[in-house]
Formats: sequence, C-alpha cells, structure tokens
Amino acid sequence: MKKRRSLRLVTRRITRALPTGAIVRVADNSGARMIQVISVKGHNTRLRRQPAARVGDMIVCSVKKGTPKLRRQIVHAVVIRQKKPYKRSDGSWVYFEDNAVVVTNEQGEPRGSEIRGAVSKEAADAWPRIASTARVIS
Repeated sequence: MKKRRSLRLVTRRITRALPTGAIVRVADNSGARMIQVISVKGHNTRLRRQPAARVGDMIVCSVKKGTPKLRRQIVHAVVIRQKKPYKRSDGSWVYFEDNAVVVTNEQGEPRGSEIRGAVSKEAADAWPRIASTARVIS
C-alpha cells in the first residue's frame, strides 16, 4: 500500500513567528495601520498550544489603528514578512526587519492597491494576487 504525501510534507517547514494576540504592522494602503492576530486560518494544533502564523499564512485580525471606518473591524490578512529566521529549501536562512501583513478578503485578493516593502518568496508563491501587486519579492 502506497502512502500519500500531502503538499505540506513536500514544502519546507517554516518557523511560526506570530502567535495569537500579536500586534502587526500593515504594509499596504488599505487604511489599516496596526492589526491584532485573532486566529490562523487552517491551523490545527496540539491541545492547549497557542496557534501561531508564519510567512504565507492567512490570519483573521482585528484592526487596532487605522481609519475610523476600518477600526475595530474583523479582517483577513496574509503574513508577508516575519522577523523570526526560517530556513529555505536551498539552505539559506531568511529573516526580515519587521513583521508585516497585507489586508485581503477571504479569497486572498488584497484590499489595497500597493504594498510597501518586500514580500517574501513563500508568500508570493502561495498568493499570486499579492505577488502581482508587490514591487519587491525577496
């Protein structure tokens, strides 16, 4: 009997850097400035372990700072940068200057029209609409 390998096993395991409750900077022009992580979409974990997000994960967030229309709204976002170093499949270690997200809808289409700063290659591969909006992919 053959064992099936899921897509998660083939891709490299990235260190999770943003636990629930983390305050994260928004790197687009959607109107939100700072958001707080509420939960991580598709994250199943061990009992009593705190869910955490990594580069390329979609998260559910609450807007803490931003335009009055967006404040205290629940939004979806995708993590595009993380400070915690992670290893790529070519053996190199990558980390960024800050933690940053892009506010999206449930399908992963960005709300803003521009993204400030670099977008990680892992997030760009997972979310093509974010990759097309990004100026720099690293």
